[in-house]
Amino acid sequence: MELRQLEYFVAVTEEASFTKAAARLHVAQPGVSAQIRQLERELGQPLLDRSGRTVRLTEVGAAVLPYARAALAAVEGARRSVDELTGLLRGHVTVGTIDWIRSLDLPGMIAEFHRDHPDVEITVIQEDTDTLTDGLRTGRVDLAFLSLGAEPPDGIATRVVIEQDLYAAVSTGHRLARRSSIALRALGGESLICLPKGTGLRAVLDAAFADAGLRPRIAFEAGEPPVIAQIAAHGLGVAVLPESAARAQPDALHAMPIVKPRLSGRIALAWRAEGPRSPAARALTARARRLLPRP
Repeated sequence: MELRQLEYFVAVTEEASFTKAAARLHVAQPGVSAQIRQLERELGQPLLDRSGRTVRLTEVGAAVLPYARAALAAVEGARRSVDELTGLLRGHVTVGTIDWIRSLDLPGMIAEFHRDHPDVEITVIQEDTDTLTDGLRTGRVDLAFLSLGAEPPDGIATRVVIEQDLYAAVSTGHRLARRSSIALRALGGESLICLPKGTGLRAVLDAAFADAGLRPRIAFEAGEPPVIAQIAAHGLGVAVLPESAARAQPDALHAMPIVKPRLSGRIALAWRAEGPRSPAARALTARARRLLPRP
């Protein structure tokens, strides 16, 4: 039994897919399948049920999984101890990000870190806030940039780096285009265009409507603010966006702050509050906290 086989088994279990596990591990899918088949031969029992659309654990696989994770954690702990004693920084760090934080120079920060620590491999992934939060909790993601709701997620430490008011944006020919601001209650009867559930901005909007005893009419959802703005520019509804995105197309969109109450969206650097973290992950988190501005 090899550690590589256990690593592949855990990855396939967490991703529920051989293809996604192979992408995460940066190896070819046939290699992942072959190593897990070899592990199953060594144990004499199938560990994974491959009959459905997603890969699932068998009863034996569920029993083996905690031991596989414990073995990998023990090896990683040994490596961390040696690295800390020798002062060597190496390994792998996964950085997660949502889409609309172009004002932060994430590539520049990563490039500077790589120059100082060339033996650290860095992977950047893009997901929604809920997926990144789950990744931080499980250790799949080391640090992330999240869109926060009213409260930070449990078990996650955060530091806000961007805060913007939420704006409503309509086409210049829309009947609301003469307003300088709009109350939340006035949006209750409008067809809204916004980010999907699982994003911090949507959580802020849904919570505000719930507190007001209203139910929003969501006409369109899109995963990226520029797309939401384009839909609104065609007169298909009222877009709810961070201020910068709402004001990005002044010729096509009329932007106005949402008031009564004022709503704001926040982007935060986030990391796992408790549990083991590699020296490389701790070093990159510390550098991000030092370099990134406060709002």
